[in-house]
Amino acid sequence: MATTTLVRGARASRSTITLKLLMAASGIIFIGFVLLHMYGNLKAFSGHDAYNEYAEHLRTIGEPMLPREGLLWIIRAVLIVSLVVHVYSAAKLWRRSNHARTQRYVVKKNLASSFSSRWMRWGGLTILLFLIWHLVNFTIGKVNVSGGATNDPYNLLVDTFDTWWMTIIYLVAMFALGMHLHHGVWSSAQTLGLTNNARARRNAKALGWIVAVVIAGGFSLVPIFVLAGVITK
Repeated sequence: MATTTLVRGARASRSTITLKLLMAASGIIFIGFVLLHMYGNLKAFSGHDAYNEYAEHLRTIGEPMLPREGLLWIIRAVLIVSLVVHVYSAAKLWRRSNHARTQRYVVKKNLASSFSSRWMRWGGLTILLFLIWHLVNFTIGKVNVSGGATNDPYNLLVDTFDTWWMTIIYLVAMFALGMHLHHGVWSSAQTLGLTNNARARRNAKALGWIVAVVIAGGFSLVPIFVLAGVITK
């Protein structure tokens, strides 16, 4: 019986490590994507034509070897698979964490844990809900909340963020993204064995802050400057 228990424990441990590795790998894919996406968003500072040329270029990369939007669909497929893997792994790990707490009265709140680590699950849900709306807003449905046309990417962007409550929603989502990235980078580094000493841990925490500030801050610039009237049609 003892041997069986040990085998089961070993299998569960290996499975948990695998789930954490899947989360880290899919998270790294998302970091790469959002960095490129943020860079593209900043094209709005170059004006209408530059932004729309960038949007069109995304649809023609790889031609004629690939059909129009061929590379975009490859990227979308990779992101969808990564999203499923990330959410599935997170849900499984969360369930295991809850099931491990069989005696609730001995569980104490970890006051040393960071806000971003305690926010991970709710922040992840916030990002997921925002992602659905973001796709409806700019990609799938192309919803212009101001009632204007939707066939011009730059004008759709300006109309969206010229609406104050849309900018607020976007900035809240970027805050959630920043907190998620901050802890996610640290957690990924830990999973990959890159936090084995004090210096490595400090570097991982610093990298988490840098990635969070650069990405969340970079994404926030365009809606703020649109609402401020700096970026206009």
